[in-house]
Order: sequence, then structure tokens, then C-alpha cells
Amino acid sequence: MLKNPSSKYQRFNPVSLPNRRWPSQTITKAPIWCSVDLRDGNQALAVPMNVSQKLDMFDALVKCGFKEIEVGFPSASNTEFAFNRRLIEEKRIPDDVTIQCLVQAREDLIEKTVESLIGAKNVVIHMYNSTSPAQRKYVFGKSKEEIIAVAIKGAQMIKDRLHRLTTGGTHVTLQYSPESFSATEVEFAKEISEAVMDVWQPTPQHKMILNLPDTVEVCMPNVYADQIEWICTNLKNRESLIISLHTHNDRGTGTAATELGLLAGADRVEGTLFGNGERTGNLDIVQVAMNLYMHGIDPQLDFSDMSSLIHMYERTTGMTVPPRQPYAGELVFTAFSGSHQDAIKKGLSGYEEHKTIWDVPYLTIDPNDIGREYHEVIRVNSQSGKGGVAYLLESEFGIELPKDMQREFGPIANDIVDKLGREVSGAELKDMFWKEYIQRETPYALHHFHADGVDGVFTCRCSLVIQGKERGITGTGNGPIAAFADALIKDAGAPSFEVTTYREQSLSSGTEASALAFIQIKTSGGKAVWGAGVDTNIELASIKAVLSAVNRASN
Repeated sequence: MLKNPSSKYQRFNPVSLPNRRWPSQTITKAPIWCSVDLRDGNQALAVPMNVSQKLDMFDALVKCGFKEIEVGFPSASNTEFAFNRRLIEEKRIPDDVTIQCLVQAREDLIEKTVESLIGAKNVVIHMYNSTSPAQRKYVFGKSKEEIIAVAIKGAQMIKDRLHRLTTGGTHVTLQYSPESFSATEVEFAKEISEAVMDVWQPTPQHKMILNLPDTVEVCMPNVYADQIEWICTNLKNRESLIISLHTHNDRGTGTAATELGLLAGADRVEGTLFGNGERTGNLDIVQVAMNLYMHGIDPQLDFSDMSSLIHMYERTTGMTVPPRQPYAGELVFTAFSGSHQDAIKKGLSGYEEHKTIWDVPYLTIDPNDIGREYHEVIRVNSQSGKGGVAYLLESEFGIELPKDMQREFGPIANDIVDKLGREVSGAELKDMFWKEYIQRETPYALHHFHADGVDGVFTCRCSLVIQGKERGITGTGNGPIAAFADALIKDAGAPSFEVTTYREQSLSSGTEASALAFIQIKTSGGKAVWGAGVDTNIELASIKAVLSAVNRASN
């Protein structure tokens, strides 16, 4: 890092707003919510959702109570287009739910988007173009006037095609985003937004959505609030607009920026479940909604079955909800401190006795309201869950088990502890883990391994001890792990399998640092099995982890 950051980075210029009103405002009702999980969240996934997964998530979002859902970018791919058509043609969209589609200000993309929406009842067409100085200068090489011309042309092209939807009974709302709004001069954001309004001609009876994205969070939340209030105060025909917020989390303050933006006059919020999104993520809508709930405001969203929602999210996106994620994380209603446990117990007893306003120390809401329970996990015994097992392994030995591996090892450890009939220490848990994963050497034990690659093709040569006899095996693949898997299946007679998950971590520092690798395999029969390996060489640690998983799958 630089000793003098100002030589490379500059302070963000605040907005001149001497008579700002938002600091004295309060939020008294829920905003209009729009989920962008199926578009903004989906584009941030290493493996985007397929149509089946998107349908699964769409149904879950409807069940939660979302009335506006951005379903995709139908001009971007056949999958996105096909998803729209299935939603419409199979009549999967409730009458009170509006679907939203994103499109750039380009004629071919607009044409495809309109085509994808034919037959829907309620739609939002969301057009955007970038407006910040950096985007104008480096990405587009256009002046302010040229950027405005792009927006005007795009708005007109959409307007010229609206009859294709409205003649069939579709109610259309138009949305415009000056993308990178928070990094754009507010005067220019106002100018380009009003230019689009002049084309679309919104009225108080048929409003336009003006979405003001914090596309990359570049300023403190109070500055974003100033930007929102400035726009709300200075923009013409405010009564014909729905002002929408779309915050990201680059500075870690996306929730704060949204809440202050609502104080500043915004009407609507776009975000995703659990903050899925590019870089550090989008706004976590669950957080803002539950923050309203804990202040006694009906969020107009239902998260009463949080666990099922998390399972759906992890199943469809391949992402995981961190254990400390507000409201949703596995450990957020868990107390490890004895003094905290004592205070919570006394608070719960008081609430059960009087049933008045919730005022339990350390618990901002009643976990039961979202289908959860309060847990205390300081020690591990037969009653402890995988969270306690994982907590001790991580806190005492730095072993950070992947979440799916916690689900596998937790019950194994609990069965052993249950037979012991007593509390166990962290060292005993580590010993259980080592015996279950690290020390698995039957039916295959590694004696020697070597791999090298040429033009992306790796060949491994290794020897295993199988039933007391050493045997040499060879294999090829696009990496050392793939080559080893090929050798195991082809030469060692191991059951067919594929590697589905790989993670690694360091266990200690210095020249003798150990690497711990975690590998999950899936057998031809569909069984998922974890393995783990330790070595000072990370490549060998991963090879041992593969062998661990294969040995466990074979027993």
C-alpha cells in the first residue's frame, strides 16, 4: 500500500446541499421492492442459473411477496429469452406481479426485449446507459451531448415499439437508469434524466421509474443520500416519477446507503437475496426489510421460513450464506459468551412472562419470527450441532470446513460424542476429523506422486499401496488432480467419480506451513463424498484429499 494514498487516489467531492432535510426524516413504511436476483445477481455467478433454476427462484421470490421482479436480460442469450417466454406462455406470473427486463439503448437489443415480453400482463422495460466521467472518457469516448443523444434515441426506439405490447393488453412502465449515477455529476444526471422524460412523457397517473444506481459504491452513504435528495428536489415533474435505488456494496455500506437514500426521498429499492452480486455484492434486500421489521414496520415481504429460502438460494446459485450474514447466517442467533447467554436467557424469561414489546438483550428480533431458534454453543456435546463442531475446529485450530463438509462431518462427530456420553474438547474433535479424513489409507495409500504438463495436458505418474502391494499407475488430464483421478479410475480400479468442489487453506505460517485441501467428489451413483489432505506442498495436499474422498466412498 502507498504511504501517501492521495498521490494516486482522490477524495470524492460532496454535493452542495446546505439545507438537506434527510437527516431529520424517519422511515415509516416499506418501499416498493424489486428483486434483481435473476438478472444482476445471476450475471455475477461463475455458472449462471439455467431456466429450471431461474423458475425455482422466481417462484420463491413470488412466495416471499415481491411484486416486481427483474427476470433477466432477454437480448443477452437464448436462455434469458427462453425464460421470459416460459414465464409468460406457461402463465407462471401472478396477476399482481410485474416482471422487469433490462436492455441497453440499442435497437437490436430493444427489438429482442419487446419480442420476449409479448403476452405479459404487467412489465417494466428498464433501459440504461453509463453517464460517469470515467465511462464517458474511457469506455465510450463521447461527450455529454453524445451520451444524452444515446439515451434519447434509446427511449424513442422503445416508445416506438410499445404498441406491440399495449395492443395486446400489456401494461408497460418505463424505467431509466443513468448507470454509474453515484459517480456522475448530479447536474448531468438531472439533464440526461429529464431528456429521457421528455421522450417518455410520464404523468402522475402513469409514472416512469428513475433508477439512481450506486453502481460502484464510491462515496459515503450520507453523500449518496445528498445526491438522491438533490435529484428529488431539483428534477422537474417529480410527481410523475418513482425514484428507485440500486446500491452495491463496494465500501461495505450498501445497506446504510439504501436506508439513507429512502430518508432522502426515494420510493423504491432494487436488490438481491443475501446480497448476491458482482464484486462485494448488491444490496441485501433481506437486511433492509428485516431492519424495518425490527422497528415495527411491516416490510411487505415474508421471510418467516428463512431456512427454506436459504436452501433455495444455495441450491440455485451455488453460493453460500455466510454464518455471520445479518438475520440469515447460521450463527447470528448463537451466543458463545457466557455473559451473553445469561443475559439472553433472562431476557427471554422476561418476555415469556409478560409478552410485551420485544426487548431481549443481544437479540434484535425474535428468531422464531423467521423460523429460527436461539442457540448457545460454547461446548460440544451430543446435543451440539455442526455449527459448534465447526466453530471449535476453526477457533482452536484454524480449520475452516466448507459448509457442505460441515453438514457431512457434524453428524459423524455427534455420533461419536453421543457414544462417549460427555463433552469433548477441541483437540478431541480434531482427532476425530483426522481419523475420518486425513488418515484414510484404505483401500488406497499414496506412496509417490509426480505430475508435469505440456500445452495444458498433464500426465501423472504415481505409486499406490493397495492391499499391501505397491502398484504404479498413470493418468492424464487438464491438471494434476484430473490426471490423478484418471489414473485412479483407469489403472487402480477405483469407482468412477468426478471432482465437484475444491478448496484449500493454510494451517500455519513460516517455512514449515502446512496446506489443508478439501475435495468433494461425486460418484457415478450420484453420492457426494468429502475428502481432506494435509501436506507442506499444496499439490500433494490436494492429491491426498482426492484419495481420502475415494477411500471414504469405497468403504
